[in-house]
Parts: sequence; C-alpha cells; structure tokens
Amino acid sequence: MGNSYAGQLRTTRFEEVLHNSIEASLRSNIVVPRPVFSQLYLEAEQPLAHNGRTENDDEDDEDGSESNSPPIPYQMKPPPEGCCTTDGYCQAGRDLRLSSLASDSLDVLPGFMLIGLKSPALPENLLVGAVDHRFLPDERGHNALLGFSGYCMGCGEKGFRYFTDFANHINLKLSTQPKKQKHLKFHLYRNNQGVLVKGAPICWRGHGKIDGRIRQLSSSLPEAHATSDEQSTSGALMHSSHTPSSYAASHANGAPQISDTPHSLTNGIHAASSVAQTVINHSGPGRPSATGLQTNAGPPKKRHKGWSPESSSSSGLLENTGKVAPSSSVLPSSTVSANGARLDASATTSSSQRSLTTHSPSGLSVAVPDQLLHTCGLQPVIFKGHGPLPQLTGNFSEVLVSSLLQSCYLSSQTLPRVYQHYGPSPIQPLSTEMQILLTVYYLVQLGPEQVPLIEDLEQIFMRSWRESHLSEIRQNQQPQIPATQGRHYGIEAPPALPGLPQHLGLAPQQPLTPSQLPWLAQLAASSCGEGVVVLGEQVGSLAQGLQQMFRKLMEGRFENTNYIVVIVTASGHETQSCVVVTGKHQCRALAENMFSPNEGLREINHQLSSGDAQELIQFCSSLGQEGDMDSLLDSATLDSNEPSPLSSSQESTEEKTVKNTHSPKDSHSPKDRVLPPKETCSEYAVEWRDIRPIQLAVARKLLSHVCAIADSSTQNLDLVSFDRVNFLILVPPSEVTFQQTVLHLWSSGVLRELGSVEQDCVSQREAERYVVKMDQSAQVRVDSLIQEAHSNSYTLYILVHDHAHWDVSSASYCNTDTGLGLVDQLLNSRQVRDAPNILILHVTSFPFALQTQFTRISPYNEIHWPSSFSNDVDLYHERTRYFGVSELLESTRSGSSLPLMRCDSSFESMASSLEERFPKLHSAVIRTTVLIHHYCTALMAVSGRIGGSHNLHKHTSVETLGIVQALLSAAQQCPAHHGHMILLRIPSLALAAWAHRRLSRVRRQLGLEESFEIILGNPSQPLNVGHSFIDQIKLWLKIQESDWVPRTYLELEALPCILILSGAEPQGESLPRSLKYCDLRVVSCSYLQRTTLEQELGLAAYLLKAESRSPHNTGPGSDLLESDAEKLSSTDNEEEEGQENGKSSPVSSNQPLQSSPDVGALDPSPTQSSTSTSPDAPKCTVDTTPSPSRAQTQFPSQSSSQSFIYHQPSLHHPSQSIAHTYSLSQPIFQQQILSQNQLLAQTNSQPYFQTLPPHQVSHPPTQSLAPVRPRRHPSKSTSSSSSSPRASSPHLSCSWARGVSRPPSVLLPRSLYDIITANDGSGLPRCTSFLPHMSVAWASSFRPLLSKMMTCTEQSLYYRQWTVPRPYHMDSSNRTEGRSDNFHPRRLLLSGPPQVGKTGAYLHFLGILSRMLIRLMEVDIYNEEDINLNVQFDGVHYKPPNALWPDPDVMKTLPFDYIVHDPKYDDISLVYCPGYRPASDANTVHQEEVCLRRRTTRIKLSKYAAFNTYHHCEQCHLYLGFNPRYQIYESTLHAFTFTHLLLGEEIQLYFIIPKSKEHYFSFNQPGGQLEGMRLPLAADRSPNCIKSPIFTPTTGRHEHGLFNLYHAMDGAAHLHILVVKEYEMAVYKKYWPNHILLVLPPVFNGAGIGAAHFLIKELSYHNLELERSRRQEGSGPISDVWPFIILADDSCVMWNVVDFDARKYMLTHGPVEHAASLKQVLQHMEGCPDLAHYGLCGIRKWSSRVLAGPNQRKPFSRGHVHDFLLLNVDRSQNIQYDQNRFTCHDIDFTLRLHSAGLLVCRFNNFSVMKKQIAIGGYRTFIIKTKMTDVPTSVGPSQYVCAPDSKHLFLATPAQLLLEKYLQHTSHKLFPLSTKNYEHPVLSVDCYINLGPEVTVCFVSSRPHAVNICTTGLLFSGLLLCFADAFVTPSFLKKFSFLKGATLCVISADRSSLRQTVGRLELEEEWRFRLSDEFQTANAKEDRPLFFLTGKHI
Repeated sequence: MGNSYAGQLRTTRFEEVLHNSIEASLRSNIVVPRPVFSQLYLEAEQPLAHNGRTENDDEDDEDGSESNSPPIPYQMKPPPEGCCTTDGYCQAGRDLRLSSLASDSLDVLPGFMLIGLKSPALPENLLVGAVDHRFLPDERGHNALLGFSGYCMGCGEKGFRYFTDFANHINLKLSTQPKKQKHLKFHLYRNNQGVLVKGAPICWRGHGKIDGRIRQLSSSLPEAHATSDEQSTSGALMHSSHTPSSYAASHANGAPQISDTPHSLTNGIHAASSVAQTVINHSGPGRPSATGLQTNAGPPKKRHKGWSPESSSSSGLLENTGKVAPSSSVLPSSTVSANGARLDASATTSSSQRSLTTHSPSGLSVAVPDQLLHTCGLQPVIFKGHGPLPQLTGNFSEVLVSSLLQSCYLSSQTLPRVYQHYGPSPIQPLSTEMQILLTVYYLVQLGPEQVPLIEDLEQIFMRSWRESHLSEIRQNQQPQIPATQGRHYGIEAPPALPGLPQHLGLAPQQPLTPSQLPWLAQLAASSCGEGVVVLGEQVGSLAQGLQQMFRKLMEGRFENTNYIVVIVTASGHETQSCVVVTGKHQCRALAENMFSPNEGLREINHQLSSGDAQELIQFCSSLGQEGDMDSLLDSATLDSNEPSPLSSSQESTEEKTVKNTHSPKDSHSPKDRVLPPKETCSEYAVEWRDIRPIQLAVARKLLSHVCAIADSSTQNLDLVSFDRVNFLILVPPSEVTFQQTVLHLWSSGVLRELGSVEQDCVSQREAERYVVKMDQSAQVRVDSLIQEAHSNSYTLYILVHDHAHWDVSSASYCNTDTGLGLVDQLLNSRQVRDAPNILILHVTSFPFALQTQFTRISPYNEIHWPSSFSNDVDLYHERTRYFGVSELLESTRSGSSLPLMRCDSSFESMASSLEERFPKLHSAVIRTTVLIHHYCTALMAVSGRIGGSHNLHKHTSVETLGIVQALLSAAQQCPAHHGHMILLRIPSLALAAWAHRRLSRVRRQLGLEESFEIILGNPSQPLNVGHSFIDQIKLWLKIQESDWVPRTYLELEALPCILILSGAEPQGESLPRSLKYCDLRVVSCSYLQRTTLEQELGLAAYLLKAESRSPHNTGPGSDLLESDAEKLSSTDNEEEEGQENGKSSPVSSNQPLQSSPDVGALDPSPTQSSTSTSPDAPKCTVDTTPSPSRAQTQFPSQSSSQSFIYHQPSLHHPSQSIAHTYSLSQPIFQQQILSQNQLLAQTNSQPYFQTLPPHQVSHPPTQSLAPVRPRRHPSKSTSSSSSSPRASSPHLSCSWARGVSRPPSVLLPRSLYDIITANDGSGLPRCTSFLPHMSVAWASSFRPLLSKMMTCTEQSLYYRQWTVPRPYHMDSSNRTEGRSDNFHPRRLLLSGPPQVGKTGAYLHFLGILSRMLIRLMEVDIYNEEDINLNVQFDGVHYKPPNALWPDPDVMKTLPFDYIVHDPKYDDISLVYCPGYRPASDANTVHQEEVCLRRRTTRIKLSKYAAFNTYHHCEQCHLYLGFNPRYQIYESTLHAFTFTHLLLGEEIQLYFIIPKSKEHYFSFNQPGGQLEGMRLPLAADRSPNCIKSPIFTPTTGRHEHGLFNLYHAMDGAAHLHILVVKEYEMAVYKKYWPNHILLVLPPVFNGAGIGAAHFLIKELSYHNLELERSRRQEGSGPISDVWPFIILADDSCVMWNVVDFDARKYMLTHGPVEHAASLKQVLQHMEGCPDLAHYGLCGIRKWSSRVLAGPNQRKPFSRGHVHDFLLLNVDRSQNIQYDQNRFTCHDIDFTLRLHSAGLLVCRFNNFSVMKKQIAIGGYRTFIIKTKMTDVPTSVGPSQYVCAPDSKHLFLATPAQLLLEKYLQHTSHKLFPLSTKNYEHPVLSVDCYINLGPEVTVCFVSSRPHAVNICTTGLLFSGLLLCFADAFVTPSFLKKFSFLKGATLCVISADRSSLRQTVGRLELEEEWRFRLSDEFQTANAKEDRPLFFLTGKHI
C-alpha cells in the first residue's frame, strides 16, 4: 500500500493470491460493498470494549486529562520562511476564523465535512477546516478511521494526511502533540439564514448527541439495553425444539443473568448501536487485511497511556465483568433480583437487584401467586419487551425473567452506519408496534412442541426492514457502489422464513399506529386458537396485564396456551410489551436453558444423590402386566441381590468390580459363551496407523505456510537459522485423548526422524514426554519449553494446540482450580509471543471461536482441509472417503432409503410423557433413565433368558432393539468374534456412571458378560476393560507384552462393546471403525451453538473405503456443517472452485441405502442393490439359500420365548400386538428381513421414509423371503450386500469387515433432529446460522446469512467480520496490547472436519519441517575429481606436507603445470604440456552437458559459511543493513575517473558507498570528490582485519549470490566490493544496501567476466599508485603500500583447511580437512613472509577425493588457479586480463602471467567449496537474433558468415560468437588437430578454447618469455588472435607445421586482417582463398570480428 521497500525484500505472491481470492469472495450477491477506497482503508464499526470504550476511540486519553503522567512536551515544526504565522490564518495568509467565513460561500468536496477547530490562541473563536467524514466518529463515537485526511478552507491546499501537518498549516501553535480528538471539536452547518454556525460537538468518546428517535426511546426505556452478548447467544435465547427435553441456548457461559444495570443510551452501550460494516474491509496504510472488522481490533497505533481494560468503567460490550467461561464452577448458579425471581443467563450484572427496583414505576408491582408451580405445573418465563417490567413480589422464586427479547428488539432498531453517510435519510428502523406484531406472528406459527428461536425472530425483523426500505436502500447505495459489484447483503432479502405469513413479506407501506396494534395482534393470534393469547385492549399497564395473566393462569384458563403477549398502548405513552411463556414444554426448556453447563450438571448430580429420581427409576422398572424388571432379572440369574443403583454408596462390591470380573458360573452352555477365538479372521486389519495421501498434502500446505512466513519481509521467522525441530503437543485433559496422541506420535516415526530418541529405544513412554494434558501439570512443561527455547536459539519449537476450540477462556476470568484459561495463560503469554523460535499451530475441527474480530491468527495463516474428491474425481488417490455431517444430512434427504441420521419417535413419546409426570426432574435425568430402561429391556428381550410368557418388545423401541440385536449377533458371525461398538453419549458423569452400573448389572444377570463389554468413558480416567476382552484384543493385534492394556478407543477395534462416553463435551477422542451406532438421544439441547452441535455429530464421522462409495452420487451435502470440508478453499485449490456444484456425497440422494445382512438390515450401506423389482418395495438383502446362521441374525420380532442367539428361532407368527404397536409409530426401520416367516413394516409421517405397500403391512408373508427370486441374476450394480449365494463365503463371514465400509447410524433427540434437518433461507441447515461458539457474540443483528457456496476462507472472513469475543474469551484482550497488527506472526490454524486425520497430518508436517531445516542448512557443493591427473614430473623436491608458507626459491624449481585440472573446464582444449599423455578413453563432451551432469554433494553449512540474501539472523542484521528495526543505511554515489593507456580513453566508474563504509575511502573533503580507496601498509598487523580488498564480480545473482561474509569473516573487518553492471545497479542496491557497489561503465553491460576482472585490476593498480602518491605527500613509505587484492567468485560458500595436527592419520589415511573461516585463510596467506614475490596466489578447489592422490599431498604447487585469487597488482601491472573474453579468461591470464616470469602459487592446504547456483552468473549466455530479440535455437555454424553476405544477424557480442564458434566447430576448422595431442595448434600470446578434441600449445611472443620447448614439435595449426607488434615473421619461423596445417588469423576488421597477413609474410608458407574469409554474424554497427583461414603449403 505504498510502502517503500526501505531496503527490504518483500515476497508478495502468496499475499496477492489470497487477497485476490478474498476480493472475489466479496462479490457476493448479498453484500453491501463500499467504494474501493473504503474497502482499503475504512474499518468497520466496532462494538464497545469491555472497558466501556469503543474499539476505535482514538488517542484522546493522551491529552493528559485522564492521566496522572505529565504531558509530553512537543516542539512544533518551524514554519517555512516567509509564510504567515498569525493566529487564525493559515500559512498562506488566508483567514480561517468562523466569524470571518460565516457568510462566505464555501465549496466542500464530496465526502468532506466542515468542522470547527479550537485554537489555544483563539479561545473565543473557531477555525474552519474540511475533514474527510471517514476520519470522524459518528454520533455514538464509533467508526472513526485512525489518521487524518483534510484540506484548508482558506487557501484550498489539499493532501494533508497527518493532523500534525494540518495543525502546522493552520498555525495552531501547540505545546503538546496535536490530536484530532482534542482540537476537532464541532460540526458546522448553515442555519436558515445561510450563515455558517457551530453545531453539535464531535462525539469522540460516545458522549455526543443521538438522534431524536434514540433519545425518545431512551426516555421510555430507562433500563439498560441489552448487549450483543444478550441478543445472540448461540441462537441465543430460544431454539426450535419439539420435546420437553429441549433447552434454549443461554448466554455463552450459561449462567442465569440479566441485563438491568442502568446505563445511559448516550454511552452507546447497547450492542444494537454497534453495527458492523457489511463488507470485508482492509486496514489502513499498512498491508492489506482480509479480516474485516478485526483490522481495528487493537487500540490506536500510537501512544496509549490510558488504554487498559481496567482503566475505565465496567460497562462494556458485556456489562457483567464477573462472568467466567463456560463450565466454570466459579459462576453463581443463578442470579436473583430484589424480588427473588431468577433471571435468565444472558446478561446478569452486578446491579441486577437494583435494576428491577429502580426502574419500576413507583407504586406498581405485581404479586406472584402462591403455589403457582404446584397449581399450574409450570414455572412461567417472562420476556421483557418494550418498557420497564414492574417489580415482582410474593412467590417470585417460581417466575423466571429474561431480557433477551428486549435485546433483540433494541439491536433491530439501530440502523447500520452505511445508511447514515449522506445526511438525513428516509430509512427508519422498525417501529415498536411492528416489532410486537411480527413477534405475535412468529409465535403463532410455532408448533405446540416448538420453542421460539431468537435467530428466526431476528431474521424476520431484518427481512421486514429490508423489504420495507428496499428502494431507499438502493438509492442510498447508488453513489457508493460500483455497478460491477452486483447485489449485496444490504438489499438482498432472504426468502420467507418457515411459518411467517406471506402478507408480512413486505412491511405495510403505512406506519402501524399504537391504536391498531392490539386488535391486529389479536387478529393474528386468533388463527391458532388458544395457543397465543394477546392481552391488550383492556390493559392499562404492564403491571395490570401481568396481574390479569397470573389470575387467569391460576384459574386454569391458560391451560392450552403457550404464549401470552401483554401489550400496553396507553394514550400519550410509549407502547410497552412483554411476552409470558406458559407452555409446559417451552417453560421447561427455557428454565433448563438458564443453567450454565456446569450448573446443569450440578443439578443432575443433586437430583441423583438426593434420591429425587428414585420414583422415576421405580416407575421405569415396572413393565406393567409383565411384572417388574428386577424380578424378571432375578428369575434369569442365580445372583440378583443388587442394591439400588441410584447412589454410589449403595453399589455393591460385585457391581464395583463388574467391569473387571466375569462370573464363571453362568448357566448357559459352553456353546453359548463367547470363548477366546481359536480361529483367525482374514478380513481383520488395522489401518488407522497408515498415513494417507491427503494427509501428506495437508502437511505440505502447512510447510508452505511456514515458508511463506519466513519469506515475507516482516522477518518474523528466520528458518535458515534453525538446525533442528522440537515440539510439544497440548491436548485437552482427557486421558484417552492423551494416550491417543501418544500412540499416533509413537507409531508415526517422527521422534526417530527428528533424532529425539535412538532408533532402538522408542517406546510409548518415551513419546509421552512430547504430549501434555492441559491441566495444572502443563504449566511446568510449557515453562520448561520456553526456557529451553531461550537457551537454544538454533532450535525451532512447535507448540501444537490440538482440539484448540476446547479452552478459549481468558485466564483473568477463570479460577485456576477449574483448569480453564490455561491456554490463554501459557500460549498467549509474552514469553511465547516474543520468542522468535516458537511457532504455534492450533488444530481444530471447529475454528469459529478463533475467528473473531480480535483474533490472533492472520487469515493468511489459516490452512483448511481440502476435499479429496471433486466432481467424483479422486484428487489425492485416496483409498478412503470421508463421511461426515454433510453426508449424514444428505442421507435424510434421500427419500428412497432409511437415513443414517434419524430420531426415535417411540423414545421421544415415552420421555415426553415422563417429563410431564415428573416436572421437577431435569430432562437429562428423565431421558437417560428412559434410554437405559430401553437398553435393559432390549437386552432381556434379545437374550432369550426371560420366560416365554413375557412380551418385552413393547417396553422398548425398535431402534434400541435393533441396536442391541446388532451388538449381540455380530460376534457370532466371525470366527474371531469381531463385533461392533455402540456409542452412548451421556454428558453427565453421574448419569453415565449410573447407566454403566445399571447395564453391567443387567448384563451380568443375563449371563452376557463374555458377549460384549460395557466401557465407561470418563475423560479424567483411563480405560478399564475386562481381562478376557483384553486377551482378545492382544490376540487380534498380535501383542506379546503381558502387561499391555488398551489405552485408546482406537485399540478397541472390532471389540463388541457399549461405550458410554461422558463429559460435558467430547475432547478429541477418536473412535474405531467398528463404531456402528452413535446414540445421541440424551445429549443436551440447551446450548445451541454451531460448535456444540457439530462436535456431537462429529462423533459419527467416518472414513469409508473409497471403492465402497456409490458411483452415482448426486447433490452436494451441507458443506458448511463441517467447516466446508467438501469444498476447496480459495487459498487451497482455486482451480477447483468452479467444480463445487458438481461434487457428490458418498451416500446417493436418489438411491437406497442397503441394509446390513448381519444384523437384520439394521444399518444402511452406501452401495445400491438392484435386486428389487418394484420401486416401492424395500431393498432386501437376503440370502438365496436359508441357513441357520442367517436365521440367527434376523430381527427379533418373534415371540419373546424365542431366543435370539442361544436358541434356534422358531418359524411361528409373531405377536400381532407387536406389529400393531409399532406399525403406526415407527419409521421404516431396517427390518426388511425380520424372520423367515414374517416382515414387520412400520410407517412414519416423515416424507423421506419409504413405506411398504399396505398389503405387506396387513398380510405379512408366511414363508421365507429368501427364495423370492431364486432364478434372478443380479445386475452389474449389485453390491456385496445384495441377494447372492455369497453369504457363506469367507468375504461375508465377518460382520465387522462388512461394517467398516458403512458409516455408523446416528440417533438424535427430536428437537435437534428437526433443527439440523431444517434449512434456512440460504438453503443451509438452520444450525449454521447459530452463534458459532458460546464464548463469542454477534457483532450486529444486521449481519447476512452464511451462503451455501462459501468456501472455508470465506466462512473465516465472515466470522472475523461478524463475531466479537466476549470478555471471558482469551482474544478479548488482544485489541489492548498496543500493536497496530493484532495478529501473532508465528501462529497457524489448521482446521478440518472431525475424525479426518488432522493428527497424522501435523505429525507428518513436523517430520518434513525437520527435513526441510536440515535441507536449508545444507547446500549443493560441487564435488568433482580433478581432471587430467596423470602428469609426471621427475626429480621434483616436495616440501613437507605441513609447511606453512611457500619458499620462492623452491617454488621456482617446481615445474609449472600447464594442464587445467578444474572439472568445470572438462569441455575445453587441453594446454599442451610435454610430460602429459591424455587418457585414451576421453570422450567428446559439450559445455551444456557438463553443466547438467556436474557432480554435487549436499553438505551442511558450517558456522563460517557465506550466505545469500535469504539468510537473516540477529548477528548479521547490522552487517546486511536492511532491517528497519536497525539503522537505515544511506548510500552516496561517487564517480571515479582514470585514464588507461591500453584503452586510450578515460574510464569512469561509479561507487555506491554506504555511510558506514566511507572510512575505507579518501575524499578531497568530507562528502566531496572521491579520490580513492585507502590501502593498509604491508607491515600492518591486526588480528581482526583483512588487508586485501575483496572484489566480487557478479551478474544476475542479486538474491542468490553469496555476498554475506559476516560469518565467514568471523567478525574481522574487511573491505568487500561488489562489481555489478550498470543496469543491475538498482536491484543490487536494494538487496545489499550495506555493501559497496562498483558499477561498470554502460559500455560493459554486454561484456563478459574478462571485462570485469580487467577493470578491477586496472582500477586497483591505479588506486595503488594514487595511494603511494598520497603517502609520499605525507612523507610516508611508498613501497610499503599493500599491493594485493582478492578476486572471489560469487558462489564461494565455505573454506577448509588441512588439519596439520592429525599427522598419524595423514600418514596412513591421508590428510584430514575441517571447516575454516575466510578470515583464517586470508590472514594465513597474507602472513606469508615472501608474499610480495608472487604475482598470483590461489587455493585448491574442494573435492571429497582430491586429497587421495600422491600429487595432492604437497602443500604448494605451480599451476592454474581459479575462483578465489590473491592477485599482486603491482608485480602484474604489465599483464592485463583480456577485457573482451567471455570464457577461459583466467586460463589465458595465468598462462600469460607465467610466461612473463611471475610466480603462481596454489596453497593446497586450503580449499574452497563452491555452491551450485543455477541462476545467473557470467557463464550464462543467451544467443538471440537481432530481429526477434528473444532466445532462438541458432546453431554454432550460424555464428559466422561470409563478409558482405545476407545473413541472419545475431544480437550477441562478436567476441562471444567467435569463442563459441571456435569451441564447437574447431574439429572442422583444424581437421589435423582433432584428437591429435602430439600435434597441437600453436596459439600465440593467447589461449582460446578450441573444443575438447583439439590441443592448444600456448607460447608468448614477448622477449624473455618463459615458454615450453617446441624443438622437434610439429604443429597442426596456427592461431593468431589480434597479433601485436611482438609477433614477427622471424618469431613464427621458429615453429614447424604439418603439411596441410590450418592457419586462423583473427582481427578486429578486414583492413587489419590484411595488414597482419602482409606484415607477418604469411602468404609465403600459407595458402589463402577468397572463400576462407569470415566474420561473426553481427551487423556492421555491432563491430563484427573477422578471421581468415589458410592451409600450410
């Protein structure tokens, strides 16, 4: 957003992609967009913070008015010279005083407002200014942008972006920091006379004036207004429910509270006034933000003296500062007002007692009748509406009062600010009368068993308001909305809600008057009979109406009335109202809803322990005519003396040990007992340990996000500084979850991969060190990790917060004893936040609580689980297919099959009747008792242990009977006795324990102890499984350890068992694939948040085998229910977004789900059978041949005397009473196979159930259904469960093996089922519109609905915009921490649906992150053996291998090695050397092939390595100089000119010198003309200084060049100069701002490396002469100036030195090398005593095997040196680099240097490692044509052409074309030289590469030159390249040539070419032809080179 790079590299690709995706999501058809500028800068309106201040209160505290600290002195910027400084005038001299401008005509730009400014010098007057309205608050003090935008009304100067600059311009002359809050005081407006006058004060703190409507409402409603906390708790107050067990969702913490604290409306407390913006906004001048409202989540960006949650009053977003998190035990159980009435849980305040007294009209009170509960059997709930509620006296404890309806009213009466931008607006909120009438209509359309849902009523209000003002909304938005953005939230009206009368679709055009309201309301209520009663016409006050209501209620006149609406429309007074709930079911639901979760559990415990439930237990134990259940059980067993199960104190010793002890004295025969299996099951396999492809993909996505953080310019994560990974996984305090995570970690191999433990000693006990439960022990573990992180800065620590939604409580609101708030205390601590090497990964299936306006997680750091299928195409080659909540919902819509998710009508009916019978008992107690009674009865019925005269089926439900039958029958069908798991979800620990005891007793008395296990899943306790079942599991899993016990539910795979899962909510426990039924019939219906519902349904989430899915799936499921798991996020796979409509569910919506043949068709299968002939007939899965084994699996609808398992079933008719009992009350259960002689059909009124034909109900068949179609052949689509003779095959022998390919069935309470299966206006399930989590609140009632097509990212942005954390949420304090960006930079969020494999994904992420860090610490080093090593020199005396420095006299005796050994020159011509014989097997290679096949080795970087620009560490920040947190380096450009005789012209170079490096240079004056570089003296000795300047020529490697020598130099001072081309100057300066740049002249932009080295050497020599002259002028020694420079390649990464101390090892195994710093290498070489005698020094190139040869053990040698050179510019002044060369320039230079008699020495005890860099460099050449200017495939033969010919010219330097031509075509040019080493080509004064097949003999024509002896040598060619005067005819006559040898003469032009031929008399011995003249393929203006060839005569 306009930020300068400031020397930083900013990687924006990831942010741009995500930002573009977010922008696309904003083009929704229901969003109210803002203009582009607003989307970028304008922040949405925020609710109040809990300290009473608005979110965007600017820094008005800092004026000192509310602070004890002294004001900060401020010195204003001095005005420019000559400007006006008079008070009241601007600097341009124009008058700004209001008194002067009042009558002037002022033009105000659109969007700006005239404001009055207070000047300290003019207290009696105002100054007039124009300010952008977006930077000013509204009348409530909300929504002012940070910053300023305005212009001067005097001179008209615009563009003031800072108020400080504006204050200076208008001459405010302040002594303190200018604040717009302090000086922008009043609005200005023109009165009726057109005079500009002072208007309302600007409301900076929310104390400004409010429009008359709000003030009028305030006067009539003196009570406090509800906050958003009250109006939107999960659905907030009420929910749609159909059973007496239903709960209404309460306040997030569930405590009974009320919002009656008196607050003035002018404080802007009520949440309705805080309406959020309707678009996803962007933050201000910082980086783009896609988070909507959270961009202003923190305090103002500068100086916050008063910004503290404790600094202001307690009135805030939520008035109750004493609230605690959900399930917290410190919250009071209920709040009682002064009159004693218990109030609702939504908004209790500390002054609720005073509220009901103070705000009631004097003398008005209502007496609650005595015995109200006893007489009416209910506890009425009074919802406050409009007006104050009168005081309740008398028996007030039997009345409940709630203010949530009032909160809904108030929030719906505050307009969004988007409609208030342009002055007076015709848009008005809903009137009080319309709200009341709509409420009546809503109550009328509710069913008798439904409970009102606040979201429905709120949406009705919003829809009515939008439709009544549709035209005004459009008109008001036209100036703001670009035409291309289409429809939006503001004008898109949702479809009509269910039951709302259509004539209210559009509100009446005429306003509804108070006098019309009562009779219209009564008219509406008359349509439902007595269901809704309106008291209005004869009611003069609310007190009178309530008294009348109580009287009639006691008289029984409201027995059939569910709701009573009291309306008061007294003349001259505001309309008042309240709603009284009198329906028994509704009152019970609302009453239980007022309990917090913990309070509800305590109430249940109390009822159990006090014996209140004893009567209920006894009632349920009665079986009517069949007798008592206990007596029947006593008759079935010898041991029946069990005490009452109600109290734990009554539990017998036998019951306490029933889970571990299995009675051996069962009376049944051995064949009836399930003995340990002797046979094995071939179908059994445990697959949960395997890592799946999609998990690998998610792990890589996590890694890419971590890399994106590291790559960003914020430098919040320096990955390259870490060498290892450590981690700690935080899980909820569930023992099973803890052990489950440990098991996953142990089996994943991550610990071995990270090197945390040895390969052989990894155990689960070892893995427990890396997992911690979030209890009190977590504090020590996390503190230890923090301390370890501080001491190990090179280790990256990952804190994985699994099941992250479990605890989002603020530590300041929680008691430490509760265990809540630990996450906030530990993970949000400053130590963790500021640690640069700690990264936090939140993992959750329900991320909504972490996606609020004040979230700490950036939207760019969210990773969403992708879909593995798109349009039925497997994207990740998955073997499994996820089956979750969306698919469960989809199964309810497939009308041709039994849905997997259903409710039990029989159970609901019994529970409902018992709730009416026992009104004082909690519904959870009643429902649990009924459920366990059903299970016990079903066990008795199925076991066959009860006498035949007792028909028990009617005392249980068909669902429960089928579940029990499936449990008992599954193990009988498998030789290994594999079975299914049945999950009973009972949240109350006490009820769960009672249920476990009860079921265990019944199982024991029925003798079924060996048939299945009953497991109590207590989160705080480990698993307890019977010994015999443990032995079975050990046998299945092949475990040999004698003390092994299962610790996780996953290890119970295939164990037939009933798991009773307790706890307030699931805590991340994974369930095995043998789960067949998920029984949720007793889960709480009170807290309707999306998270609560989805995590309960998530227990049934399942991974199916991919091949078992239906091939014809249709229709998408509800994507939003699983955080859009079936959609691809816009940040995940954007290319898949267009395919979302076509994706399918594993369960077909138009095909039946098949029954399971092993349980009597009790469970649907996602496959389809085609064996049925009629579409109306059920899809039966029967065997074609009857068998006893099949008969045992049939449904037990037979006589109760018939045994199911232990006796063969008879074929008699079933009891007719059973069929009659269930035929009309049950759905079509999966009972298509009931027995061989009957089919029991059931019907249900639900439209999606397929019913049987009537004749099948009335006339059940009398023979088996198996042979119905014995001759019919199944079609190709027939699945394995269809009719076939395969029942006896091994494939179908195991029920468990068939079950793993079928998802479990889910049983829900009726209320939840109706809510989940119902859709809202957008087509989504209604539960998606619920509050996402109980710890957050809606930001506004004017929010849109979630869209069905939203991706995961768009959902996140939705919640980030429309939800705010409550005060007890851990993120509520995030906005007050003083950061402009509230996001934690190293915090990630991984979200995915439940049970999908997130644990395996993040464990794999830890592994690949560790591998990546190791990879980052490693580089590819060239590791190649030297070439051409068979050179033999005889009589050479070697120095000792450990000699420190070379002796010049000895070095002169060593022969010079002409052979090039560097492997990078494997493709060049050999240099002829007499003692060398080339290898016979040498192959011809090309340079391109060499580059591709060069051998590298990965080596870990040492601490002395050189780095590129991606390396950032604390040590070298100052060295690099681009981090804005440190000094910002300034650089200056200096020209340096010198004359070179060889070029014949002046050379002008440019130095870019940072200020910090200027001391290395000399100037004629400070900051003046550059004179030269300062050079040290040769005698200088400094241990921390390198004397030689380091020159590094580079091109194309501004990012990847290894220029960071800080670590390599080990802190030594050094002069490092980068030599760059002119066109690359800017980019190198950007990436390396603290480096000195030497910029080559523009003429060398296309030159090669030779030109760079040429200019470096000549510049250095010229500078040496200047330095000597400067020292001579200072009377210093001129010869003592240091003459050496270093020429280093930009890929030198590390240096090594031979270890001289390992002498013994050297003698036996060869030398040993270790890493050395560049400082050590250079100081050693510079310390050589006779270094001045050498012209050139170098070091060896590293190779892992180069030290093995005998020739390499000598410490020094003479020969070619490369890449890292120490050059003596003084001794080599007469030998220059060839400035025209592109290749082999160093070989050419070394040969000429040696021929001149200068010593060349290579230090073999040092070596340099070169990193493989594939980008840039001087070896990268592009051959392109002059026509297209793009790289083309031009062959080497086209590099030259005949002079004056029409040829394709190339835009490539001529020298490069010539070199390439000679390299690739020399075998044609010199045919006699090809592979003819004995007859080389003679090259005079230069070396040119003629290709690897040609040998070149170098000779120098200089006098006294050192050349090889050529006597007797016949040359096969002669190469003369730019022959100078030293080449004479006599010189050439010294050499002999073969007949037919080739001559090649090269010159700069044709004239000099002919002159050379003539001067050298070449025509005497060489024959030339006219066709033998060539030129390079360059145009004339590009100065081509010419060459002539000839043959020797």
